[in-house]
Amino acid sequence: MLISYFRLNTFLAFLIVTLCIGLVLGMKPDALMKSVTDGIGGTLGSIAGVIALGAMLGKLIGISGAAQQVSSKMIEWFGIKHIRLAFMVTGFIVGLPLFYSVGFMLLVPVAITAAVRNNLPAVYVGLPLLASLSVTQGYLPPHPAPLFLVKQLHADMGLTLFYGIIISIPAILISGALYGLTAKKYTTIPNLSFVAPEIAADKLPSVLMSIITILLPIFLIGSSSLLTPFLKDGSFLKNSLLFIGDATVSLLITILFSLFSLRIFNSNSRQDINKHLIESVKAVASLLLIFGGAGALKQVLTDGGVSHIIAQQLQHSDMNVYVLGWSIAAIIRVCVGSSTVSGITTAGFIAPLMLTAKINPNLMVLSIGAGSMMFSHVNDTGFWLFREYFQLSIKDTIKTWSVVDTLVSVTGLLGVLVLQWFV
Repeated sequence: MLISYFRLNTFLAFLIVTLCIGLVLGMKPDALMKSVTDGIGGTLGSIAGVIALGAMLGKLIGISGAAQQVSSKMIEWFGIKHIRLAFMVTGFIVGLPLFYSVGFMLLVPVAITAAVRNNLPAVYVGLPLLASLSVTQGYLPPHPAPLFLVKQLHADMGLTLFYGIIISIPAILISGALYGLTAKKYTTIPNLSFVAPEIAADKLPSVLMSIITILLPIFLIGSSSLLTPFLKDGSFLKNSLLFIGDATVSLLITILFSLFSLRIFNSNSRQDINKHLIESVKAVASLLLIFGGAGALKQVLTDGGVSHIIAQQLQHSDMNVYVLGWSIAAIIRVCVGSSTVSGITTAGFIAPLMLTAKINPNLMVLSIGAGSMMFSHVNDTGFWLFREYFQLSIKDTIKTWSVVDTLVSVTGLLGVLVLQWFV
């Protein structure tokens, strides 16, 4: 209510609600403030580095032209007839390591340009791309909300990523490719002022190095999760894989690698590189505050006994636990508008259940992530971002963007319900 109705800053809303809940529960002021401090510090301590490094990597991929290179080659390989498929695949590849907003800013101008040049409706071309970006944002670490859920629910990063990719495929095909076909009737001219000038071909990094760089953190994290169970505890190789498979370390390695693989050092001065990196961190500063506020709320709910009481009540519920996690996240998403806030807030209610029921934490991360993508509408910044770029009416934006996000959410839940029978 504070965020969506009174338009209060999200971080302030979290703090106000957290303090009020603590006082109503009868917590002593010193104990309450300790919970707030522990919640903020514990949350940011585990993910702040990953978020900052992820933003830096996204910026470097953008200024180097790697995203432009990948999308251009996809169009060349797939052909104009399959341009939607090209952008759908590109969105998934680029969306794996990049934040949604970064991927949107990098790729939507390219999609609009391609649509205009080939006399195609921009929404028709762009929806498969945005479906891929939405899926990676909601389902897959190291994106902020899934990463937070992995940490809070003690899931395995690699397995969550693996299962997430499995359920991502039908979600993208149904929401982006299949439903996206209905968008061909929306012929409104997009906002051409957002079309970014292309980087000269001779200044672009190679296609191979662009793809390798973008996928490197996924490879490092995945390899660690897949190989370490088969290695001897305490061995040098296992310890090394555990180290480089950590999200923070893998992103740091990728950033250092990208400076050379994408020829960033050759085409930018040291001052310009530092400027870009600083700008990227500024862009996610508010996100860090939101995470801190959500962490404080979660800690007070736990220390005040609310989470325990809720968990006890939910133990007697006949609802499937994954449907329950999805439902809580979906309700918060529709009310608040932010998928990130939805995902990380739901963690506070679901975490106690993980200790009292036999639940696969990897699938729970995915079910909550899917719920956090439910029905984007006027209280979501992504809704207005889409409308501004594609110049649709509010009604048509709901018919296209909102429905696509809803399909992403529902198909994600169905994918989790299917997977639970096999894992």
